[in-house]
Amino acid sequence: MLDSLSGRLSEIMKKIRGWGSLNEINVTDGLREIKLALLEADVNYKVVKAFMEGVTAEAMGEKVLKSIAPAQQFTKIVYDYLVKILGDTPKDLNIHRGGISVLMLVGLQGSGKTTSAVKLARHIQKSYNKKPLLIAADIYRPAAVKQLALLSEKNGFDMFEADDDPVNICAAGVKHAKENSFGAVIVDTAGRLELDEKMMDELVKIKRVINPHEILLVADAATGQAAVSVAQGFDEKIGVTGLMLSRMDSDARGGAALSMSYITGKHIKFIGTGEKVADFEKFYPSRIAGRILGKGDVVSLVEKVQEDLDLEKAKKLEKKIKKAAFDLNDFLDQIKQMQKMGPLENILEMIPGLPKKANMNIDEGELKRTEAIICSMTNYERGHYKSINGSRRKRIAMGSGTTVFDVNKLINNFQQMKKMIKKMGKVGGMKALSSLMDRM
Repeated sequence: MLDSLSGRLSEIMKKIRGWGSLNEINVTDGLREIKLALLEADVNYKVVKAFMEGVTAEAMGEKVLKSIAPAQQFTKIVYDYLVKILGDTPKDLNIHRGGISVLMLVGLQGSGKTTSAVKLARHIQKSYNKKPLLIAADIYRPAAVKQLALLSEKNGFDMFEADDDPVNICAAGVKHAKENSFGAVIVDTAGRLELDEKMMDELVKIKRVINPHEILLVADAATGQAAVSVAQGFDEKIGVTGLMLSRMDSDARGGAALSMSYITGKHIKFIGTGEKVADFEKFYPSRIAGRILGKGDVVSLVEKVQEDLDLEKAKKLEKKIKKAAFDLNDFLDQIKQMQKMGPLENILEMIPGLPKKANMNIDEGELKRTEAIICSMTNYERGHYKSINGSRRKRIAMGSGTTVFDVNKLINNFQQMKKMIKKMGKVGGMKALSSLMDRM
């Protein structure tokens, strides 16, 4: 997430923390580097200007320059103003606890509205305990309705579709939701390749008919500076109530998307951090600022673990580990639970103090290969890995689309892991772990 900006700012903050004292010269140099980092990350120039004016005024103050810990105060100022630009405080959805809530998603074609609609449905069901209905109102993009139908079915959500124009579809969908005890309606409207009057007129009519509680603009984080003008265009015509940023896991600079909140005055409410429906986070300005400055985000990490991992299974596994009785079935289960949490890069960036370079060598394909190999084994083989002889290894390699070398590597690594845990369980656990780390 915003790797280029985060990497640059983390390095700048590290350099500043190394200064023994602050003066106007080194503060000016530090601020110049921060300004360049923001502009290179595609942050809107108006936002950069406001940010720099605020930080400069405080950083050059006598209170900071003559304080006992000036570098820490300078870092705090940068953090505080970054939070301010991102929207200060998180904003909840306008969800009616007792009745039906109608949410309308808008945005350009290709912004990720359809996937975001299903992600939002999952969030509403889990967070508000409301049964969501998805309305397929995009009748123009080829396969748009089919895509929403497939995603809805895969994730256990109801979808409403009809052979009619979008305005009538939305009106009928909301009526259907009210008559069938749905708690929330999410309307997936049609997008266009660019803003046009015909598109906006249709959205205005839909808004008038369904009277939505929320109008959320879905924007691709990789859009660049155009994202700001798009947000302004939608807000002027239909009145946007909040923003959702998709593809925040991309390698794009993404700064322009983060400028949208400051420029439009609308809060970013959610971000999409991957392709899976579970890769969806509520937007907390303070937490995102912490990640950008390399401070990590322990709170979000804990919440993700609690949401995605089966704690009962974790307790059972803990007992098996203490007895060194876990097998490849347990190992496979742990891999699947890890995959539920989304891309490993997203998890690692939440850990405070972890260098950015540590995220670079993560091979997601290795986990998939491991999963494929274990899935190609019989239940007996998973529970008795020592029974896997040469002929069985060849069969497992063929069944998993890997090589005998890959199968041997997995079994050897698993064997070493069991030995290490057994050794840790007896005496000198931390010493054994430290010794293993030294040899890696």
